[in-house]
Amino acid sequence: MSFTYAQLKTAIQDYTDNDETVFVNNLNNFIKAAEEKIFKSVDLDLFRKNVSSIVSINDKFLSLPTDYLSSFSLQITTAGNEEFLLHKDVNFLQEAYNGSAATGKPKYYAQFDISNFIVAPTPDAEYAVELHYYYRPTSLTAGADSGTTWISENAPFALLYGSLTEAYTFMKGEPDVIQNYDKLYMQYMERLKDFGEARENTDSYRMGLPLRPRT
Repeated sequence: MSFTYAQLKTAIQDYTDNDETVFVNNLNNFIKAAEEKIFKSVDLDLFRKNVSSIVSINDKFLSLPTDYLSSFSLQITTAGNEEFLLHKDVNFLQEAYNGSAATGKPKYYAQFDISNFIVAPTPDAEYAVELHYYYRPTSLTAGADSGTTWISENAPFALLYGSLTEAYTFMKGEPDVIQNYDKLYMQYMERLKDFGEARENTDSYRMGLPLRPRT
């Protein structure tokens, strides 16, 4: 079971029995709100991304990807050797290296502002870097009616009931109905969290198969 963009919009209207113009005009907001809840509630590999770049000689700033939210790691390559920079607060770097003319292979990095990292010491050469980072996937609402996303294909009911909770709240519906939709949403989110935070990031070779009491 999965939802295309069109199928999800239809399902929301069918479940709420509402096709009023104002309601329909807000369908995208209901879906985006549900995606946001999922995005902020579970750690999936889907939300991770890698990008390669370079740090330039005598330039201590490194531009962030436009879809960047937070970093997992920043790796630097020198003569075929890969090392990870240590993440620090920008104040640490400014205190340790402010006014220093020292250059060398960067050891530390910090987020300087919304668009840039700062590295220290200032690069003495051009170095290849690879950023592993947390990003916001494209919303289902950004595509065509026939489009799908990983969430709409692999967690369709978490997305549906999350959207219905938002939709019925918008309608100022009965509290017990909203609570029921939210309860169903949480049940599907528990399964998604189990997948993303207990199955997706482990394997049976290291951890063994799950054991349950014999009945």
